[in-house]
Amino acid sequence: MIPLDKRLEVFECLGKVLIDVGENTPRVEIHEREVVDSCLELNRLATESTHYNGWFDEANVRRMLYSLGKSLQKENLLSWTDKYKAALLQHRDEKIVGVVMAGNIPAVGFHDFLSVLMSGNKLLAKLSSDDNKLLPAIAETLFSIEPGFHKYVQFAEGTMKSFDAVIATGSNNTSRYFDYYFSAYPHIIRKNRNGVAVLTGNETKNDLEGLADDILFYYGLRCRNVSKIFVPEAYDFTTLLRVLESRAEVSENHKYFNNYEYNKAIYLVNGRTHFDTGNILLVEDQAAVSPVSVLHFEYYNNPEELKNVIETDADKIQCLVTGSDLFENRVPFGKTQYPELWDYADGIDTLEFVLSL
Repeated sequence: MIPLDKRLEVFECLGKVLIDVGENTPRVEIHEREVVDSCLELNRLATESTHYNGWFDEANVRRMLYSLGKSLQKENLLSWTDKYKAALLQHRDEKIVGVVMAGNIPAVGFHDFLSVLMSGNKLLAKLSSDDNKLLPAIAETLFSIEPGFHKYVQFAEGTMKSFDAVIATGSNNTSRYFDYYFSAYPHIIRKNRNGVAVLTGNETKNDLEGLADDILFYYGLRCRNVSKIFVPEAYDFTTLLRVLESRAEVSENHKYFNNYEYNKAIYLVNGRTHFDTGNILLVEDQAAVSPVSVLHFEYYNNPEELKNVIETDADKIQCLVTGSDLFENRVPFGKTQYPELWDYADGIDTLEFVLSL
């Protein structure tokens, strides 16, 4: 097992590489010679990822790599692991953790990758065909920094076999399959979740700019994206619509714009009332999940009653964005796409799980 101090040091170094590539300033001269090639390969993938997945444009790939890199700064790694330092230092039998990764956003499985390796266990990853290049390239960068990690990572070409535990991320439909197929193993099975926001009407323009990031980054495909907002009765949408309208760059992605045009046509044909900013549609709907290019909204009268509704639906909500002190575990505007290492998907502590094996 690689010593804990070394694990922390290596991932901190990896974070610096990811920040460089995320900023599109791969300063190869500051890295060890053996890291340079993998750093340049990551930079190439950031530029060319859109060729194999139309949702993975360069801006979003670099944004993700930068975000991952910032999360790997020394103080974050220490804060994250401090709670489990005794377990992390303990020499244990290494377990093989199978991880079925989603492919909705670039390198979406990185946190599971990190958690398994930081725990001292071995990773057996089944990649989505939509995102099967970035994480292997990140892994190669890790190996170039510390070759000892090479024996701890394996990418499954076909069906995963010979593992001790499973982490699987998918839709509500695939989660039922995962529950059945992996029932005999210790497991974490993740389902669909979305972000929601509660507005009071007192938000500043900067707050709404942040909310636009929460809605539109990664084209709304991430479980942490805001897909629905709750607004008070008689809410004035004017400023929010102007802010969203200013994000015209999302319409430059043909996959996103095709979704926008399709949904717009459906609403027009059906005579459904909606707001249209030219790049996103806002429609009144009680559902938390909205189609790509659509933001649902719902009016509320009583904040306390709304709090109860949100608490009742907590198992469907990945994060709650608001400036109101009424709500606990809230995320500030503009921060949903920059989670900390301890902001676990579905609220399940992944590091604790893999350390318990």
